[in-house]
Amino acid sequence: MIQLTNRQARQFLLLKHGLLGDYRFEEKQGILDFARQVGCIQYDPIDVCGKNAELVLQSRIKRFTKDMLAEVLYEDRSLIDYPDKNLAIIPVEDWPYFERYRQAARQHAERYPEMVALAEQVRTHIQHHGAISSDDLKLEGNFAWRSAIHWSSGNNSSRSVLEQMYSTGELIIHRKKGTRKYYDIATQYIQPDLLNAPEPLVDELEHHKWRVLRRIGAVGLLWNRASDAWLNIWGLKAPQRNEVFRELLLEKRIAAVAVEQMKDLLYCLVEDLPLIETVLTNPEPVWRCELIAPLDNLMWDRKLINQLFGFDYTWEIYMPAVKRKFGYYVLPLLYGDHFIGRAEIIAERKTSTLLVKNIWYEQEVKQTVELRTALNQCLQKFALFHSCETIVME
Repeated sequence: MIQLTNRQARQFLLLKHGLLGDYRFEEKQGILDFARQVGCIQYDPIDVCGKNAELVLQSRIKRFTKDMLAEVLYEDRSLIDYPDKNLAIIPVEDWPYFERYRQAARQHAERYPEMVALAEQVRTHIQHHGAISSDDLKLEGNFAWRSAIHWSSGNNSSRSVLEQMYSTGELIIHRKKGTRKYYDIATQYIQPDLLNAPEPLVDELEHHKWRVLRRIGAVGLLWNRASDAWLNIWGLKAPQRNEVFRELLLEKRIAAVAVEQMKDLLYCLVEDLPLIETVLTNPEPVWRCELIAPLDNLMWDRKLINQLFGFDYTWEIYMPAVKRKFGYYVLPLLYGDHFIGRAEIIAERKTSTLLVKNIWYEQEVKQTVELRTALNQCLQKFALFHSCETIVME
């Protein structure tokens, strides 16, 4: 049993994420290193001050630009768009581990025999015209389909067919333009040894162990209780999760961590134990100020964040405006090993202006010269990330 103070646990989490001390990840290689560490980065198409995946990376990757992520995804093909924790970006080498989900989608498609002719139209269109979006393809009929993986597609036949073929692995996302997805044939972009690999972990328990290890690694510290961090792991109910944790502890692949004044034990990957030693021997790392993405891996379990950091964060984007305490798209604001508040920021690209609409500080925060200096540096870096020439404090 590892015993940590609350502050030590916070510092371990932040060091694991590359959010405390000097930057551990740098440029395109840093994107790959971080993606492989966390397994998946959640994708969301909304772009007020950057899309979620871009926001995750800009807080961790030294000299990160949006073009770098696009290159790694759509030129190098080292990462790929694929559902994991909801819509996500994953390392392409993890493709075989999700074969069971593609197989489920294929079985699901058998319930819709009318899909056969429509899918052939898609193949023919791509063969002659290249990657397509649902706006490029007009299919006859009023065919609606609900995905076995994620999406439901109204009455848009073209979108339904493309998403079905994507969920079975026949198509991949070739690129994105704004919120529009362009699809192409997977065989052209994924190496055959990955594309055609059999399910590596046929046994469901072994598959669950792999996914739980991956999610613990994605967050850094997690508990064995209901959590949004376990979203979209099929069949992982409380009994299955208990068995997974029991076996992983016996196999010494995870370690239990007791944190002062916390009732529940937390768990980390055994390979992260040296990082705990770093925390114990270097209690004063360099502090940084960073804006954190709403769906950041660090924020996947907001109850855990509340207990460790005393920071109660809700993404209010889907709330009616009258019920919001803060704003439509508000980012947590991290300084050192504390969340000091939250900020509502809009990147106005037409005027190259970064508009800081508001900053709400936590009650106990003292706005010292050091804090203001770090915040100014953070906002300047954020403006550079958006190619904004001016910062306006509203």
